[in-house]
Amino acid sequence: MTQLLILADDFTGALDTGVQFATTGAVTRVITGQNVSLSEFTETCEVLVVDAETRHLTAAEAARIVGGYTAQAVALGIPHIYKKTDSALRGNVGAELAAVLKNSGETCLPFLPAFPQMGRNTTGGIHYIQGVPVAESVFGKDPFEPVTCSAVTELIALQSEIPAVSCPPLTAESPLPPSNGIWIFDASSLDDLRETGKRLKEEGKLHILAGCAGFAAVLPELLNLGTGKPRSIPALGKNFTVICGSVNPITVAQVAYAQQRGFLHRQLEPEQKLSSGYWQTPAGEEALEGLYRMLEANPLRILDTNDPGTNQKTADYAAKFGMDIQDIRRAVSGTIGYLVSRLFSHEAVGTLLITGGDTLLQCMNYMDVHEIEPLGEMDAGVVLSRFTYQGITRHVISKSGGFGKENLLTELAAALSKA
Repeated sequence: MTQLLILADDFTGALDTGVQFATTGAVTRVITGQNVSLSEFTETCEVLVVDAETRHLTAAEAARIVGGYTAQAVALGIPHIYKKTDSALRGNVGAELAAVLKNSGETCLPFLPAFPQMGRNTTGGIHYIQGVPVAESVFGKDPFEPVTCSAVTELIALQSEIPAVSCPPLTAESPLPPSNGIWIFDASSLDDLRETGKRLKEEGKLHILAGCAGFAAVLPELLNLGTGKPRSIPALGKNFTVICGSVNPITVAQVAYAQQRGFLHRQLEPEQKLSSGYWQTPAGEEALEGLYRMLEANPLRILDTNDPGTNQKTADYAAKFGMDIQDIRRAVSGTIGYLVSRLFSHEAVGTLLITGGDTLLQCMNYMDVHEIEPLGEMDAGVVLSRFTYQGITRHVISKSGGFGKENLLTELAAALSKA
């Protein structure tokens, strides 16, 4: 019987949170969809993670979907509901937190947005990325969904009228906040998250919770989920194919670093990314054969949707056809989904790394795969999973575009060859 429902707004977030439970031995399922009947899954897992894909929806539509899932969970008697938020506070945070609270029957929602393992802390109610207020970080300049508020209460107020209060981390002696609404707790370490969680548990306040993978890391212990025995990483082999669908500067730097150290690097042309019929043309079929040859030429390779330097070349091409930034996003992720579905069965593909939530989801949608099994973490926020397509099971590594050190890809390649 499901003990915990996790509601995520994108696919990489669903995985980097779900894996916190899978690694402890909890039976964990990650499914995708905005209209899923939870009752179909609750008898087969302890932890059910739903990627509701609400990050790019309107606030009202995101609230409707999240509220609906919350109401389902309450009706099914699922004892714990966790609203997974982005660790950089992108998406419909205020609307979705409000929807969980309104549909849960509870009067307060504890929210711990910090991810100290990744240098993302909340101090004095301000959310920081590596010591920089989030609105002044790279996430404040995101071309798709810039974060405009560093104060978490202000960010929530953009989409919700529910009172939100900023609170210090709890200790064993701390009183709980006296008001109802959304309680935002500071945290700059795992100990802060753990101690706050313990105090909330003492007061019976773990029915509904919110946060990112940071707080999720301490929930298996708090909620008594899993056996506590970590899974071992299976042998994976030296073949490693990176699919880069992220424009985040952190991922761009990782790709450049890996290319300089021996990875083959192929960047798609604007027409290849944005023209829906390109890959069915003779030129497209020839380009696909070139990708097959790339797989055979080097065990380490990167297929990249970014232009050299900036993405101005792609922007100019899109402008000629009246495509806006959302059209570009959909076209690029759709193209990558198609290509991965074509490359998946090639014996040289090996382990896939797919960066960007939209990218991974489109890959699975093209293959009509809607469930994936998280196995473990290769690094903080870097999740190893597996799924099966047309009788072939492959391991796939996923990460958010903003996660990881500059040398992440080379370190993963070294780890794979040793596993």
